Amino acid sequence: MDSRIHSLHHPLPMPPQRKAPVNTKASFQEVFKEAQGLKVSKHAKSRLQERNIEISADKWSKIAEKMSEARQKGVEDSLVVLDDATLIVSTKNQTVVTALDRAESQSQIFTNINGTIFIND
Repeated sequence: MDSRIHSLHHPLPMPPQRKAPVNTKASFQEVFKEAQGLKVSKHAKSRLQERNIEISADKWSKIAEKMSEARQKGVEDSLVVLDDATLIVSTKNQTVVTALDRAESQSQIFTNINGTIFIND
């Protein structure tokens, strides 16, 4: 027998497992949105902060639910109209792309969307 064959039977050492970094700065809303499968893009997060747009956990849940419904109906990119904000979302990716306050969104033209979701209080 060839001695090279026997050397292949030794198990290779496994690399040490790394723990995922813990994000201690995550807000309740961020954790809740992740649990719902809804992602918020970096751009949308900054727009929400810049424009002081606050969306409750209940409303995020409703947004996620309606996005799933829209996706089932074939909608890929949608405009979500809330009482105090407007969101552009990708239902295909379950991602909030950007956010505007309602006053700002009234003078805008929205393109490349194939659905609109209205969510009232």
